[in-house]
Amino acid sequence: MGLLEVLTGRRALRKPAPDRLFAITTAAVAFEAAGGIVTGNAAAIVFQSLATADFRAIVEEMVEVVRATAADTATKVETEQDAYGFSWLVLRGDDFEGLVTGINAVSGAIDAGGYGERLLCAVFPFLDDRGSKLYWIYNFKRGSFYPFVPGPGDRQRDTERELVLRARAERELPVEPELSRWFPLWGIPL
Repeated sequence: MGLLEVLTGRRALRKPAPDRLFAITTAAVAFEAAGGIVTGNAAAIVFQSLATADFRAIVEEMVEVVRATAADTATKVETEQDAYGFSWLVLRGDDFEGLVTGINAVSGAIDAGGYGERLLCAVFPFLDDRGSKLYWIYNFKRGSFYPFVPGPGDRQRDTERELVLRARAERELPVEPELSRWFPLWGIPL
């Protein structure tokens, strides 16, 4: 904790760590080899939109850049708002590394534009050997991943499975150590 943080009583937020985001590409290979968990051919970045022209221009420009670069790999780009008012930029395609690169480009542009605090998370869906969906969520503010496994009931999660996934992934991913920060995301559009 620095002197300014002591005097103001506030901690400065860490900048997004893009190098940590790319850990999901090597982890995906390890997941498939070790446990039959395969990518869901999609990725999304979630952020709080601002109604300013500058912020909208950054996001629109990045959507166009991602669309242009994704044309070679047949990646589709979609945008949508969720019930909580958050914006989702969803990429769908077979090139998982390209999806991660696209997510990184968007987060980098938003951060470079001075809106890094608006970034919430990146979401990567996977399918296990039973065909059940599970998600690895990257928290930009913490620079770490955590698993999210929806349970069988409405708004239930399979915490036991999440803990198993954490144990399997700790060598591959920077996993969030504080379980209280493993926030569920309901209604994921992936």
